[in-house]
Amino acid sequence: MIQKPQKPTFYFIGVTTTRSSIMRIFPLWVKELGLSDTAIVGYDVEVKGPAHKYREIVEHIKKEEMALGALVTTHKIDIVDAAGDYFDYFDEYAEIFGEISCISMRDGKLRGHAKDPVTAGLGLEAFLPEDYWIKNPQACVLILGAGGSGIALSAYLMRAEHGRNVPSKIFISNRRISRLDHCREVHDRIGRTTDVEYVQVTSPETNDEVLRSLPSGSLVVNATGMGKDRPGSPLSDKAVFPRNGYVWEFNYRGALDFMHQALKQKERRNLVVEDGWIYFIHGWTQVMAEVFDIEISAGDIPRLSEVALGAR
Repeated sequence: MIQKPQKPTFYFIGVTTTRSSIMRIFPLWVKELGLSDTAIVGYDVEVKGPAHKYREIVEHIKKEEMALGALVTTHKIDIVDAAGDYFDYFDEYAEIFGEISCISMRDGKLRGHAKDPVTAGLGLEAFLPEDYWIKNPQACVLILGAGGSGIALSAYLMRAEHGRNVPSKIFISNRRISRLDHCREVHDRIGRTTDVEYVQVTSPETNDEVLRSLPSGSLVVNATGMGKDRPGSPLSDKAVFPRNGYVWEFNYRGALDFMHQALKQKERRNLVVEDGWIYFIHGWTQVMAEVFDIEISAGDIPRLSEVALGAR
């Protein structure tokens, strides 16, 4: 049973929420942004948790006056599948993707938002050079994981407004064929601007094989959650990253096995290795802006990031 909130409360729906830096950062951001005193409460559900747990938290947010909304991680697709009937509104990306990363209340209506296509793009732009795919036309992308974050990044990479600035090919791998089928359906709806290959993984060596095929300068992304919510890496220790490539670990906390695999090859393969910190910052600030109905501009991000680093 979720406790009745005694003051305005923001919920964090995840797997191991108490370990997240946001539990220390959120109160500082609330103060920095001049918002009213607001509590943050974590709600943990195991990966692929039971439907009644998802319905419990969504119903709670809809019915409790002091419940402002939530950020959803890991369970973005499952929460819609289990509790989508509670929502009065889904934004365009939520409709297309069948997932949400943000829950907000506005005028008594429960609203679901898929913010990841925006935050994935902001995170990528923070370290990938401008017009990178035009200047490196042979480069591909390997997205390990076809869950919400992986699909969102693929959608951002294929946005029509990018014109010719798209990878030569995108590989998306996942163990569950149902996730790959869902990813394919999303791409059918949004339209592909480059070639996409969907790879079912039977072992880490499957990902290793795709990795070996990537041209120089390619981008490799861990969007599986492994190394944070689950132990291990989607690659074996024999994996070889593409020379002059970019490696993006979506996680910023946990064992980060994937990132450490890349760091061991950083000098030898001339890699740029990034963790998920800036993705974390953009993800949370985009959701807070929606829930609190405020504007958080690009100019605010360095200040909020500095506050967050101090609490990390």
